[in-house]
Amino acid sequence: MMKKENIDFMVIHALFSAVCVIVLLIPIIPIGIKLFLLVLLYNIIIPVFGTIRKHSSWFKMWLFALILSLFQVWPDWFLASQLNVLIFPSDGFIKIGSVSGYMAGLWTIPFFIIIYLGTILKNKYSEKFKYIFIGLLSLLIFGIAEQTMWLLGSWHAINVTLIGYGAIYIIIPEIILGLTCFYAYEWSLERSITSKITIAFLTMIIYLGNASSFYFLFEKIIFI
Repeated sequence: MMKKENIDFMVIHALFSAVCVIVLLIPIIPIGIKLFLLVLLYNIIIPVFGTIRKHSSWFKMWLFALILSLFQVWPDWFLASQLNVLIFPSDGFIKIGSVSGYMAGLWTIPFFIIIYLGTILKNKYSEKFKYIFIGLLSLLIFGIAEQTMWLLGSWHAINVTLIGYGAIYIIIPEIILGLTCFYAYEWSLERSITSKITIAFLTMIIYLGNASSFYFLFEKIIFI
């Protein structure tokens, strides 16, 4: 029988997905405002709903996901302003440098999902299977985002080799990001907030380094 917590996870994400469709279909409101409101909603309902339903781990997962999401503005800014391979069009919302402001919280959504589903597998399968699953899940989530966010008038890749609308160079870094996100969360689970912030920062640095390295590999060596 499926645990109540897992049912709640599916229900809350199904309801959130339905709200996303409704909000995104509302005319007139700029897309940046819509995405900000949806990001804000997610970052409220996850810890609040988890607390109400007495799922104590939800707040811990959400907190780490949010901290890491805030740091992710830096690599997005670097890719957009320094490498010029990512663009955030004018979308009606404030920007942090060249990055749409809602991105500071948007990464929380995939990070929370990756951490939660990885945790479900923790005591059921081997470490090898767990990390293979997390890697494939990261590929799926970030791959879908790469292929669809441009439809909303949000960020999209430019000046790089693409598969559809997704940049080839970022595939491996995003898989590694999902894996390191989950590993970092587990490492920091019973540690102080300072440790959580530190490991989240290091996770971001790993992603930034991988993104830069694989950009150079694919765009300057392989596809020159």
